[in-house]
Amino acid sequence: MKRIYLDYAATTPTHSDVFAAMEPYFGEKFGNPSSIHSFGRETRSAVEKAREQVAALISAKPEEIVFTSGGTESNNFALNGIAEINKTKGNHLITSRIEHPAVLEPCQHLEKQGFVVTYLPVDKDGLINSDDVKKAITDKTILVSIMMANNEIGVIEPIEEINRVIKDKLEKQGQKIYFHVDAVQAFGAIPIDVNKLGMDLLSCSGHKLYGPKGVGALYIRKGTRIAAFMRGGHQEKNRRASTENVPGLVGFGKACELALRELDSRVEHLTGLRDKLIKGLLDKIPETQLNGHPTRRLPNNVNVSVRYIEGESMLLNLDMEGIAASTGSACTSGTLDPSHVLLAIGLPHEIAHGSVRFTLGRLTTQEDIDHVLDVFPKIVEKLRAMSPLYKKGGK
Repeated sequence: MKRIYLDYAATTPTHSDVFAAMEPYFGEKFGNPSSIHSFGRETRSAVEKAREQVAALISAKPEEIVFTSGGTESNNFALNGIAEINKTKGNHLITSRIEHPAVLEPCQHLEKQGFVVTYLPVDKDGLINSDDVKKAITDKTILVSIMMANNEIGVIEPIEEINRVIKDKLEKQGQKIYFHVDAVQAFGAIPIDVNKLGMDLLSCSGHKLYGPKGVGALYIRKGTRIAAFMRGGHQEKNRRASTENVPGLVGFGKACELALRELDSRVEHLTGLRDKLIKGLLDKIPETQLNGHPTRRLPNNVNVSVRYIEGESMLLNLDMEGIAASTGSACTSGTLDPSHVLLAIGLPHEIAHGSVRFTLGRLTTQEDIDHVLDVFPKIVEKLRAMSPLYKKGGK
């Protein structure tokens, strides 16, 4: 059976060049980077090279990159670190209703500690209105946290506009408001320049761009006041104690180097396949809609709702045909509740339950898309024939 992987938003296969770069650091290059002898200096040099490679992908300075275990830790680090050290200046945070749980749950935890969080709405395409950010800012606001691109529906948020609103408010009121961006899905997928976009903190992860799992980073702009995330060692300039995962960081750095080199060709390749899949699904399957903005979306993201059947049934049938997709975030796949993102853009529960996310990658081919467009409409037709909802709708 032909196997097709279309769940690249959940994770990506490690690039062969990344694996090759990592391999020596599992064996002969095993020193602790904190050791002063030659074994330690060797791995310390590798860690610093990785820091430079990560920084280059977002036009940052290497010293502004703090390594973490991944996107979830980076988000927790940003939110809790800013809240802890700036709580005497304010207790108000702003985020959106469509953030990843790695932002929403820390926000909920901070609320229990006395912080106030404003959850901004989005429009039907999932876009945040920068005017809503402006209206939400108070003299107690210390942090705004908005994702760059949504992991479920792929919409790319107006980060530069939101930053201008924050900085304008800062200049008028004289208060410091930090801007954090969860860029886990956007990192390595679209161009990012932290100097142009203006954020103070940015979260990213290695396994979303053909690097290893278990490594990530938090970009912290120079001058940002943030509390240490872990204590017990001097690593990462005393901000994140723990012996470095040297093989993982080497792989992360190499993945960033490859992403920077191949970014334009990857975007062109994926955008064409994405648009072909969207058009094919909407043309071949009646009563199907695209979720998220039609053009202002990640190059690899296709999220559709198919009326009258459930997403889980479609996924199981796709899997039996060798096609891997998802209903949304892999981090919430254990729940039966409909996606909070789809509910936030105004979909009723029954339509939100009937959604499927296809996310493409560098190994996806035209033949893969053709196969999906041949198989998936037949699956939908079969499931609708068994659906009492479809029959009730007069079909």
